[in-house]
Amino acid sequence: MAKAAVVLLSGGLDSTTVLAMAKHQGYDPYALSFSYGQRHSIELEASARVAKVYGAVRHVVANIDLRVFGGSALTSDEAVPKHDSPEELPDDEIPSTYVPARNTIFLSFALAYAETVGAKDIFIGVNALDYSGYPDCRPEYIEAFETMANLATRAGVEGNLLKIQAPLMKMTKAQIVEAGLALGVDYGLTSSCYDPDSAGRPCGHCDSCLLRLRGFADAGSSDPLEYQAV
Repeated sequence: MAKAAVVLLSGGLDSTTVLAMAKHQGYDPYALSFSYGQRHSIELEASARVAKVYGAVRHVVANIDLRVFGGSALTSDEAVPKHDSPEELPDDEIPSTYVPARNTIFLSFALAYAETVGAKDIFIGVNALDYSGYPDCRPEYIEAFETMANLATRAGVEGNLLKIQAPLMKMTKAQIVEAGLALGVDYGLTSSCYDPDSAGRPCGHCDSCLLRLRGFADAGSSDPLEYQAV
């Protein structure tokens, strides 16, 4: 009998790969996405496509508005940083695309969803190798949140311990692409860009685009998305 699992699903490359992994491992995935005041709705359209194609039992979109706080280029009119190559990405600072406490907020919602559907596992596509340096993508953060989750929920107190699954944590972007392709993931369904145009085409120069493109190149594959002309 399949086990229920909550999968945080942004519609991007990483979370789509994680959904495919959870499904492959025999879980019944309950997908959770967020309309949080982000700059565009393209990723929500992508998450809906992905959830349908990869067999989510249910796909919930939670509405919260992080624009009331601001503090990020993704929830304000601040320009998204652009670069010409991954080598230009700063490795000693947290970029302006960091959304304050976003993963903590998202995982808290996932806890509530998990308790409601009886899931003991929550999957999240965080990565600590090819990523933008966000503090809430590190393994020590995931471990700490799991500890907190089992202190703060009825499920945890009653001995039904919750597990935060982060299968991409120690994988390079190329390894993630390879893993997804091996599972038959159609990355043409996804959207990773921080600043797509009105047609949904990725910019090719934000942190997320550059890391994604390098991942496909290093994996010896081509990104199926059509990028904006540069």
